[in-house]
Amino acid sequence: MKLHTLNIYQLDNLYKKQSLIYKYVLYVIAIGFIVFFFPKGGKFKYEFQKGKPWQFETLYAPFDFSIKKTEEEINKEKQEIENTSGQYFRYNKEVVDEVYDELNLEFEEIFGDYELSDFQKRLLKTTAEDLLGAIYKNGIIGSSAEQISSSSSTIYLLKNNEAERVRISDFYRVTEIDNLVKEKLVEKGLEGFNKDFQTLFFDLIVPNVSYDADLTQKSREDALSKISYTRGTVDEGKLIIAKGEVVEGENLKILESLKAEYESELWTENNYYFILIGYTVLVALVLIMLYLFLKRYRPFVYENNTKVTFIVFNILLMVFVTTMVVKYDDTLVFVVPLCILPLILKTFFDARLGLFSHVLTVLILGFVVPNSFEYIFLQIITGIVTILTVSELYKRANLFISVGQITLIYIVAYLAFHIIHEGNLDNISWFSLGLFLLNGMITLFVQPLIYIYEKVFGLVSDVSLLELSDTNSKLLKELSNKAPGTFHHSLQVANLAEAAANEIGANAMLVRVGALYHDIGKMNNPTYFTENQITNVNPHDDITPKESAKIIIDHVINGIEIARKNNLPDRIIDFIRSHHGTTFVYYFYKKQKELEEEVNEEDFRYPGPLPFSKETAILMMADSVEAASKSLKDPTFSIIDAFVDKIISGQMKANQFINADITFKEIEIIKKIFKQKLTNIYHLRVEYPE
Repeated sequence: MKLHTLNIYQLDNLYKKQSLIYKYVLYVIAIGFIVFFFPKGGKFKYEFQKGKPWQFETLYAPFDFSIKKTEEEINKEKQEIENTSGQYFRYNKEVVDEVYDELNLEFEEIFGDYELSDFQKRLLKTTAEDLLGAIYKNGIIGSSAEQISSSSSTIYLLKNNEAERVRISDFYRVTEIDNLVKEKLVEKGLEGFNKDFQTLFFDLIVPNVSYDADLTQKSREDALSKISYTRGTVDEGKLIIAKGEVVEGENLKILESLKAEYESELWTENNYYFILIGYTVLVALVLIMLYLFLKRYRPFVYENNTKVTFIVFNILLMVFVTTMVVKYDDTLVFVVPLCILPLILKTFFDARLGLFSHVLTVLILGFVVPNSFEYIFLQIITGIVTILTVSELYKRANLFISVGQITLIYIVAYLAFHIIHEGNLDNISWFSLGLFLLNGMITLFVQPLIYIYEKVFGLVSDVSLLELSDTNSKLLKELSNKAPGTFHHSLQVANLAEAAANEIGANAMLVRVGALYHDIGKMNNPTYFTENQITNVNPHDDITPKESAKIIIDHVINGIEIARKNNLPDRIIDFIRSHHGTTFVYYFYKKQKELEEEVNEEDFRYPGPLPFSKETAILMMADSVEAASKSLKDPTFSIIDAFVDKIISGQMKANQFINADITFKEIEIIKKIFKQKLTNIYHLRVEYPE
């Protein structure tokens, strides 16, 4: 029995800690995922830039290594091989033999009817054979002539399994035969037979030289394979660069070769596990910073495993995409739209969390990308611009404007770095500028991505909030039909709360939607709430104060159930859950006190939770002020002023805002807005003396 009780206790304890265990597992998986996609080589311990002085101690070669050619040098060599590599054509002797065989037949057919002497016949026959010999010495190129490179003056001709280098001009084409025949006949004094020879050779001549694509390609590949990717070596102990010396020219190439050697997989084979441990520790530190930030400054996010998973997933996605692009071609690294990360996190959470996560992601990617300093600087600057410029993302024009500003910052910062490196704006890489423009275009796809995330993770964005704020929606129409007084009250509260949220920089759209739905639970028993009572009949007169208090308090629970049935987002349900906090239903408590001395206060108190954000705190204040304002008779400026102060001060004394990140100054601003709005509602004017 004791063992059974112990097992139940352990299972219960494990169940309570499952949220924390999940976070640990997610943390370990995230570290493993990131480290797995990191480069397998080490990291060069010196950071240097072209045109800048060497800031470190004088550097000597730590081991023997080769000086690598630059990509430009290698591409130049490849291009030269492409231009100069030989093209191979095959000479078909069988075609020539067939042509000679045909010559006898064709000759007799054309010249047989002529009355010629033997000498003349032999002369004509010999002339025809000489012409064929000249024509087929190197051969006739037919359609293969199109394959000859315009930069080539000679090609290789394969004849009897031997390659002979010949000039292109030594080949005849079918179109050139007529002129050749005419010239030969003039030379022999036989121009009178020109027409007959033209007919003879028109029937005889067949191209016998064809392009050999396979052999040409094989020859080119063989030449390319012989390209050396290095030029010279640096011996161990040789001076590479002295302290203060400018990094440029040959020094720059040697340093880049040494860096590549350090980061190569071959060099780090024996040290791989130590490097792996180093990467793991650094990534673990970055991710623990994220967890600590969430736990300390965003506890409501930290407690929600779905939201934590969402944040970590987006960081991993950006790391994965960037590492894949770098492995494919590191020159394309700026095409990755990293600013989508702060955009999405700001949309679903807040600006500070978005920027913090963005900075951590950029720090992780600093291990992967080339020119890490430039990359980190550019991405952090554009991340800050993203956070500062993007607002009200549900307005399409705002996204286009923000993306334009982000792209502009990328381009301006890139040009600034180019000036630092080159000293002028010459040789600007238009390809890189094109990448920034492509980056901006891809960033525009954040809108459909937000929609997908809403469906997958059950989150809510400003676009969804805009849809929910439509008073013609099914749920709000039902509220206006069943509880018209509550619906009108909700509209007034929404107006008050939205104005206050705008003034203190809170999420006005979220507050408005929360206010519209905060009292939907009153639909179950609408007549038990004064704003819906249109007659003098009060159903509370027929039940006990305790039962009345339960019905009043239950509108929160009923509202949560209705919201869940109608698939309202959790961020909206939070307003329903917390808009009364743990306040007291004081009216019915006093009535119960009149009936009996011993009264359980918990029966007359809302279950909570307390408001936990600026937005939920604003709603509580707006709800109480608007509802209580209905009891004001002949309100004046002074009455409204004292009334608002009294309501909100009472909530503060009851510690209703201790979990909300709202300041006294912000509360004073909210009170001021409420007073102005109520003054407008009651149409108060200055009383002029008679």
